[in-house]
Amino acid sequence: MAYDVDLADRLRALLSGEPNVVEKRMFGGLAFLVAGHMAVSASGKGGLLLRVDPGQGDDLTEDPRVNPFEMRGRSMTGWLHVDVDRSVSEEDLGHWVDRGVAAARSLPPR
Repeated sequence: MAYDVDLADRLRALLSGEPNVVEKRMFGGLAFLVAGHMAVSASGKGGLLLRVDPGQGDDLTEDPRVNPFEMRGRSMTGWLHVDVDRSVSEEDLGHWVDRGVAAARSLPPR
């Protein structure tokens, strides 16, 4: 499955005012790196791949749209998959993007 181009466009628009943002194709999706760290991605499996503070992951998975991100059957600490589609408002999507950006900015620049 290819990534959702509409979601990628929405992410691009939300990130347009952020400094040091780079787009990069990764893992079948389109990732948005902030200061060299992936913050969010239009996932190749659909939805949003999101970097979060590892200590917040459990609280965020209480939302039924949110699941731990798994790679090769292994849960990846600090990463979540969020089921988003066209029905998700810009405000809600912006909330997730802001979390991803904050998590990426908390890391030393690359």
